[in-house]
Amino acid sequence: MQEQVTDRPIRAGVIGLGWAGEQHVAGYTKIPGVELVAIAGLEEERGRQLTATYNIPHYFTDYEDLLARDDIDAVSVAVPNYLHAPIGIATLRAGKHLLCEKPLALNGDEAKLMVDAAEAADRVIQVAFNRRQRGDAVVLKRYIDEGGLGRIYYAKAYWVRRSGIPGLGSWFTSKQMAGGGPLIDLGVHVLDLAMWLLGEPPVRSVTASTYAELGPRGRGGSPGAGKTGSVAAYEVEDLATSFIRLEGGTTLLLEASWATYSSAGDDFGVTLFGTEGGAEIDVKNYGEEQTLRIFTDVGGIPADVTPRVRRGEGHLGVVREFISTIRSGEEPLRSGLEGLRRARIIDACYASALAGRELEVQEDSRG
Repeated sequence: MQEQVTDRPIRAGVIGLGWAGEQHVAGYTKIPGVELVAIAGLEEERGRQLTATYNIPHYFTDYEDLLARDDIDAVSVAVPNYLHAPIGIATLRAGKHLLCEKPLALNGDEAKLMVDAAEAADRVIQVAFNRRQRGDAVVLKRYIDEGGLGRIYYAKAYWVRRSGIPGLGSWFTSKQMAGGGPLIDLGVHVLDLAMWLLGEPPVRSVTASTYAELGPRGRGGSPGAGKTGSVAAYEVEDLATSFIRLEGGTTLLLEASWATYSSAGDDFGVTLFGTEGGAEIDVKNYGEEQTLRIFTDVGGIPADVTPRVRRGEGHLGVVREFISTIRSGEEPLRSGLEGLRRARIIDACYASALAGRELEVQEDSRG
């Protein structure tokens, strides 16, 4: 079992200087008992800006220089998807705890290698599923665990955009670099949220379809997209749908899109039908107010309840949980195994869409 770090600051580093990387940087700087030692990334101007803004002692253009330091305990990896496994495994083999941006890896096989590396190194592996940290999600999870919905038998999870391809011609639209389109980018977030709310039931099978109708014609790009890395062709889907069968008879409908001719803006959520009540989280354009509704009976009459929930912590909450896990030494692989399960489901969805039929899902025996 990994050592418990209780009597000294935890020293951290961040690899990746984009928006997500800065969220990790900001998180570490706000948590007592944590020292942010270094950051690494290829964009030198951006690196100098972050070191000045957050008073970070060291900046490297080569992530291996960061990993070579013996005064770093934990590392966040916030780089393009195809680099998650190689940099994440190098981090763990260097004896550092790993907090990786979603998805854990390009596919389930790479994700398993990462979890295996964490187990061999006896280090924490965690995935930045920051939607769990929303105030509405935290309240709904508590309500479900208290039995408020009874047995949940049907769920829907979605993240849909009208025009939201994050960079036409960027690494995001390369199958080799991204692993897929909105399913692995956005769908993994709401898939994780739904599975977490449902209590991690084993997945039995999936039936999926994918579509690439707008992106290949240069339509549906996000006006504010700033993703880089020139790619000639659009190689991924712009819409994915999947029907997922869970153990015990519960089913989950998953939908993810970057671009659709629809009423969507940038909207995501989860809907749950239970034997004692129902609930939905419905978020429009990243809103935080009145996003959670509970459906129940009051005096035998149908009633809708809109709880007043606090704003969540987002990436700060993710980093806080990561640090707490390192300090406690408890369940170091849990989040990594959940990330592996999500990767296996997404693999099965892409394979089902290609085959045009329902497919079983491979589960990790440790999960």
